Amino acid sequence: MRPVPQSATSRDFQVYITAGEAYPEFERMFLNAREKITLAFRIFDPWTTLHSPEALEIGENWMDLIAHTLSRGVAIDLTISDFDPVLRPELHRGTWASVRAIAAAGELSTRPELLRVHASMHPARVGTLTSIALWPRTYLEIRKTAAEINHSKHVHIDRFMSEVPFLRRNLRKIRNKLGARLLPVPFLVPVTHHQKLAVFDRDLLYIGGLDLNDRRYDTPAHGRAADETWHDVQVSLKGPEVADAVKHLETFEDVTLRRTDPPKLPNLLRTLSRKPKLNLFRLSPSVCVTELSDYHHAAVGRSEKLIYLESQFFRDVKLARTLARAAKNDPALKVILILPAAPDDVAFEHSSSGDARYGEYLQAKSVKILREAFGERVFIGSPAQRRSSSDPDRSQIYGAPIIYVHAKVSIFDHREAVVSSANLNGRSLKWDTEAGVKISDADEIAHLKKKCFEHWLVEDVNDAFYDPEQAVEAWRNRARENARAKPEDRKGFLVPYTSAPARRFGHSLPGIPEEMV
Repeated sequence: MRPVPQSATSRDFQVYITAGEAYPEFERMFLNAREKITLAFRIFDPWTTLHSPEALEIGENWMDLIAHTLSRGVAIDLTISDFDPVLRPELHRGTWASVRAIAAAGELSTRPELLRVHASMHPARVGTLTSIALWPRTYLEIRKTAAEINHSKHVHIDRFMSEVPFLRRNLRKIRNKLGARLLPVPFLVPVTHHQKLAVFDRDLLYIGGLDLNDRRYDTPAHGRAADETWHDVQVSLKGPEVADAVKHLETFEDVTLRRTDPPKLPNLLRTLSRKPKLNLFRLSPSVCVTELSDYHHAAVGRSEKLIYLESQFFRDVKLARTLARAAKNDPALKVILILPAAPDDVAFEHSSSGDARYGEYLQAKSVKILREAFGERVFIGSPAQRRSSSDPDRSQIYGAPIIYVHAKVSIFDHREAVVSSANLNGRSLKWDTEAGVKISDADEIAHLKKKCFEHWLVEDVNDAFYDPEQAVEAWRNRARENARAKPEDRKGFLVPYTSAPARRFGHSLPGIPEEMV
């Protein structure tokens, strides 16, 4: 039977599909806050456009909303992730530009003392001797960044230098041009804080896979250009998860620095790593908390009928093998997996980097394990827009522009689910800082399932799509019918995922940890 849940439960559990639903509610949460907001995001751009009518009454962007919130007497404690300054200079610069802008918003308010904003770079580093071995490559990366800035008509060199505090020691300025310094040897950061969560007045938690900037804004209709689509899922809720989220936000930096042990938080799922004690050759951090990984492996083992997964990546070979064992042990178990047709850097930036190829190699391998184990009991789908495309690259699938999937949702039967910031890859499940909530209330799981299913299927969503015995066949038939139809004549967004492009493009990197991608 199809679930018929209420739109909210007794603890105000809500599901937001895409930023089109989430951003206006996030703005209202700021407007309704009374005392304090504590939050941590991978990306938090204060120049992001406001969308709710209530927020638009006080300004145009999040700079205005932050200043307004502080002026009302509400404290804001915001942590923004920082990134490897050599290999991800654009993200490193974006973090510090955001920190400076938010600090300026604080000064524009009447209560600047209520604002605490800081950039947080994960303390794990590539080992000293390994960094020296990689020195020629990192030097070339710094030269490349300097050349791009020198040829840009839109970037002022002095401003750029002020916004890259951990890169500028490896840059030199001569006659208003930037160049790369040979020394010191750059440090490399293999890990980041990837979480996205906010707590309001220690009463309400907002958590999931969605950061804050205009690139991530999309609506459930997905009518934008392919490289502007962004499917994500965020939830808000009250309950014991809120106190655990606060404790996590208060401690995660000290945990990664080895200043304290990770606290016991039974109502929150995390991934945490920390800097190694001895670090000469390592490429990886020291793994610390793997609750999200452990939960997924255990939940697969508990599942009996239908597992539903949405993920930006499916690259964790160990999880694929756990699913394969479950398929062997239980002939009734079935899987629905929703993936983007291609990674965003491959689809939209035409990347052919080693990282991109290795990620596609691992995904093709994981998908092969899944398909060989489940056979006709698995459906893997990718969303595409309902309009035609003649682009010859991987930004289209079955003659239509792709919809980029960034959501992180796992539903196991009708009994348990998780919404988090973690992808189904080794990086999210072992290395990066991640946070999510497990859901066990039947009404909440039904609500989550209904929102996710009806978003993709859109029309003619009958009971077969929910019935564990019929769902995989129903979803597969719908996707195959869509693949044969013109994009504008399709029902919903889904077409079959094909792993052939990933197999052709992917390349193994022996000796490189799978968790790197």
